[in-house]
Amino acid sequence: MLVSPVIDAGLAGVFGLLVGSFLNVVIYRMPKMLEAQWAAECADLQGQPVKETETFNLVKPRSRCRQCGHAIRWYENIPIFSYLALRGKCSSCATPIGLRYPVVELVTGLMFAWCVWKFGVTPAAGAWALFCAALLALALIDWDTTLLPDDITLPLVWAGLIAAALGWSGLKLPQALWGAIAGYMSLWLVYQGFKLLTGKEGMGFGDFKLFAALGAWFGWQALVPIILMASITGAVVGIAMKMAAGLREGKYVPFGPFLAAGGFCALFFGSDSILRVVGL
Repeated sequence: MLVSPVIDAGLAGVFGLLVGSFLNVVIYRMPKMLEAQWAAECADLQGQPVKETETFNLVKPRSRCRQCGHAIRWYENIPIFSYLALRGKCSSCATPIGLRYPVVELVTGLMFAWCVWKFGVTPAAGAWALFCAALLALALIDWDTTLLPDDITLPLVWAGLIAAALGWSGLKLPQALWGAIAGYMSLWLVYQGFKLLTGKEGMGFGDFKLFAALGAWFGWQALVPIILMASITGAVVGIAMKMAAGLREGKYVPFGPFLAAGGFCALFFGSDSILRVVGL
């Protein structure tokens, strides 16, 4: 009886490996695309000519080694297996390839497999797999650059509302709508209060949008457990990095990855489980 679900989950996992390979491209290239866009807009506002550069988006140019420029061949880009076959090094210059690449692929594959195992081969499984992929990309982009691109956060909000309207997320549309509103407004109010008291900005607007997306997917009732998990894990990691002198310039830790961690915990374990873990 378990053969079919296992095969379905396995196939979903293989597909997730491929999606994870693409996520690595998104995580690396999207911030650079945004920086190029902002530079072009600034030049235009100042009446300066926009410098022409090579086409750079999620499709072009082909993936290449950052050290020697070697174009990655198709058989060098098979998720996980190519990394193992190449022993984690560029085939041209032997520059080490970051371990995070196969880890992202593996994690994405496992999440896709879990979604199909949990929800079956259904639109709900596809919706939650999409949620996982977007949330993972946002967490790593924010960790690397402190950016939470609107190109991912805003579609994730809309996707949560659409999934609720179609009955794929387990929420009714009003629950998802109020979840999105509560998620955005709660952090916006915290931001405004902190700025009023200290004159400083405690977080970015991307955090509001990400929390709104989590509200759209889980409902307003899940926001308290998610923010508690995010705050506790963020504080623990921040303190550990400070003690290890690992804080980046400016002495800050991006909050988005911890919001994402709270979202993953709510999906895999349930928001009630988070409250039990923190003793509430």
